[in-house]
Amino acid sequence: MILRTPVRKSRATLVTTSTITIAFLAFLAGCTAESSGNGETGAVSEPARTVEHARGATEVPAQPQRVVVLEPVQLDTSVALGVMPVGTTVFGSASGAPDYLGPRAAQIEAVGTVPEPSLEAIAALHPDLILGTETRHGEFYEQLSAIAPTVFMASQSDPWQENVDLVATALGKREEASRLLADYDDRCAEIREEFSTEGQTAQLIRPREDILTLYGPTSFAGSTLECAGFTTPDRDWAGEISIDISPELVAQAEADLVVVTSPTPGDPGTLPDVVTNSVAQFPRLHLVDQAYWIAGVGPLGGMTVLDDIEKILQEG
Repeated sequence: MILRTPVRKSRATLVTTSTITIAFLAFLAGCTAESSGNGETGAVSEPARTVEHARGATEVPAQPQRVVVLEPVQLDTSVALGVMPVGTTVFGSASGAPDYLGPRAAQIEAVGTVPEPSLEAIAALHPDLILGTETRHGEFYEQLSAIAPTVFMASQSDPWQENVDLVATALGKREEASRLLADYDDRCAEIREEFSTEGQTAQLIRPREDILTLYGPTSFAGSTLECAGFTTPDRDWAGEISIDISPELVAQAEADLVVVTSPTPGDPGTLPDVVTNSVAQFPRLHLVDQAYWIAGVGPLGGMTVLDDIEKILQEG
């Protein structure tokens, strides 16, 4: 059994949705509306662009300077495109951007959690663009739009490359994003060819309290495994990116390659007993970092997952 390495942060309170709050947030956002993101005054700005998204059409700055992102794929994509957000939501008790995004991303201000962004913290950053998701943040759209131009993806479960394209469109960097995704596809092809992965199966497992979550071919990491040549074992995914099974059904996760996520992948003790006790069914078992296998959605996360896949295959 082969075990692997690598590693990720605050909770903010929601403000009310009253008219007074919306007006207050709009006031905060407007305090720097006349400032040009680069500190210059009197400069002629480029015309705004119109972006079609899940809530319709929104005019956004030609070159956004102060972007707030509410979704992992928006964070990863922005950093990959050289647009460092001023604010980002985080997961649970986390307190910052995932380590794989590098030291500069670690300085990004936290503005609540992914499911519960803090409108007050967002407004205080005076953003000129906010990126969110209809399925997770739909109830906040009007308040967010009162702070800054807001663009929403339809769902975090949509194919991640499509969401990368929308984020890049909002940032005015669509061509750059196309090149990043082409590099990702090329890397997948290299791995498929070098390691002859076609015909092999792979299953990603995320242990949770009292359940095991199996990720399917349309999930971020599942699609990356498939891009690298593996096939996800057949099952009824019912249009979802993952399914949950009870621990006693762990044998259903059997595959040629089984990858198990952990917040501390260097620690074999984080493997659930039910998986450890089934080692005979999982001869090729690897611990990997959930900070990017699960939450690292985007071009940078995709390349980092491919790094892991290549190392796993090199180890045999």
